[in-house]
Formats: sequence, structure tokens, C-alpha cells
Amino acid sequence: MASTDKKVGYSPTGKLSDVTPDMAASGVEAAFRMLEGRWKMVIIFHLFDRGVLRFSELERAIPKISQKMLIQQLRDLERDGVVRRTVYPEVPPKVEYDLTEWGQAMCPALDALLEWAAQRPVGGTPSD
Repeated sequence: MASTDKKVGYSPTGKLSDVTPDMAASGVEAAFRMLEGRWKMVIIFHLFDRGVLRFSELERAIPKISQKMLIQQLRDLERDGVVRRTVYPEVPPKVEYDLTEWGQAMCPALDALLEWAAQRPVGGTPSD
């Protein structure tokens, strides 16, 4: 890979010499597809902050989200292995959500993304 091979440390084969721009772009696109959706990042950051939350606590924490959308976004995150759903056999049923170990591992990447975004030049146009 061109000059970014020193910065992009990911290779599915384990060899940086095998990394192509298309391969790197595909990997990033796949990660962004898992996280796309208006509410997924909000849900993830609430779970980073509080650890384990019940469905009703997530509803209160994100008042503008509809119940249907919250369910859909949580199901997507669960399907992708980011969020774990735990159902307790009680009446009424108790359901809790938390980040999987893999979901928690994205925290440094999101912190780096926030740092990068915070460095945006005033006016929104980067200087060379």
C-alpha cells in the first residue's frame, strides 16, 4: 500500500505488504455499515457510559427515539456482535443490554475518531 501502509496497521493476511487501497477501504466501509443508523452511535455511547442498561433506561436516555427504532437498532447491533442482550426469566421479563467485549474494544477507535474530528480547522476546510 502506498504511503499509508505505515499508518494503516490492519491486514487480513497479517502482512502489510498485502494491503491494497481497495482492501483497506472495504474494511472501513464494512465497519461503518455496522455503525450506520441515526441512533446506533448514541446507543453505543450510552452503553460505554453506563455499562448495562435496561430497555426502558435506554428509552429514557434517548427521548427522541421511537420504541420501534430503538428495538431495530438494538437488534442490528446485537446481530453484528456489538451489543449483548440478556433476558432474565422473570415476570415481567427483565431485559438488559451491554456491549460485548468486541463492542467495548471499539472505544479507542471511536476516541481516535473524535480526536480527529476535533482537529477540524475553523471554517471546515483543511489546509495543506
